[in-house]
Amino acid sequence: MSAPRSGMSAQQINVSHRVQPNVHRSKATLRDGFRLSRISSVYDRRHAPWHDSSFAREMVAVMTVGAPGSEVLLETSRLLLRPWRVDEAVVQRELWTERDPRVPPHRRIDADGHPTVAELEDSIRTNKLWSTGLLAVERKASRDVIGYCGLVDSGRGSVGEPELAFELLRRIWRQGYATEASLAVLEWARSSGYERVWATVWDWNTASRRVLAKVGFTETDRKEVDVVHGTTLFTTRRL
Repeated sequence: MSAPRSGMSAQQINVSHRVQPNVHRSKATLRDGFRLSRISSVYDRRHAPWHDSSFAREMVAVMTVGAPGSEVLLETSRLLLRPWRVDEAVVQRELWTERDPRVPPHRRIDADGHPTVAELEDSIRTNKLWSTGLLAVERKASRDVIGYCGLVDSGRGSVGEPELAFELLRRIWRQGYATEASLAVLEWARSSGYERVWATVWDWNTASRRVLAKVGFTETDRKEVDVVHGTTLFTTRRL
């Protein structure tokens, strides 16, 4: 499924299994290189946003490393986190179809089958979110994409503190991939000069809550209650 990696213009961070990075730029340079950019959702409110409870808006800001528009590449012992490719829209579509029925309807496939693979392909082409924010998670051994993980600023946390977001295909759960990818992204944030990261999660999403606990997040007193879909919990982690 993956294309050759050569020629990719990216800031690369190599992360070992224990997440001890070989960062090719200094911490100060990375921090200076980070910027926030406003990204518009391709769809209207019925079809946005592009993932689970971490996002409740159509406009999100994504983190980029280096020059404006530069791509991000993170590597662990088993995974490569890098920009999405158009032909991988089928993986995003599978994520949409797998979402729990308790997730609000506008974050699930609607009665007319939207978003379609073609619509998701267009989003990958046009939305920088998929190249500089929510990175594709690729298994290096099998060269297949299994979901996304990355940093965003959804506007619901403290100013200057990014949010961790991840979503992986159900068939690869319980193999430690979400934990491994999240640790790599957190190291990216730490190396970039950030002192704290936060994440949101549904109270009924025990799998994601376990991952967040494993990578050091602590649940706060802040909550958003939805009597239909559940309670959103706010968690934080110091870097």
